[in-house]
Amino acid sequence: MADHSISEHSKSLPLKLYFGVWATLLILTYVTYRVAYVELGPFNSVVALVIAAIKATLVALFFMHVWRAGEKFIKAVVLASLFFLLLLLGLTMADYMTRPWS
Repeated sequence: MADHSISEHSKSLPLKLYFGVWATLLILTYVTYRVAYVELGPFNSVVALVIAAIKATLVALFFMHVWRAGEKFIKAVVLASLFFLLLLLGLTMADYMTRPWS
């Protein structure tokens, strides 16, 4: 087994940082709500997805402790998940763009 000291794993981020991330998530939720009522044409979905991606990144990095994960396996799993997400989105969009529209 790896020789990790207990103090290395028990170190947590400052509470102030967690509250800052939480406040940022609340602000981004409010921004999502307000942007939903703004007419942006075809960019409504794009803006909503960008905000959702930012919020998901914050949750994964800070609350799921991926940012400070020392294990390469955790980072590999996160990167593989992102790769397959992009692959599935790309295949979905390829299918959507090749459909005949009347």
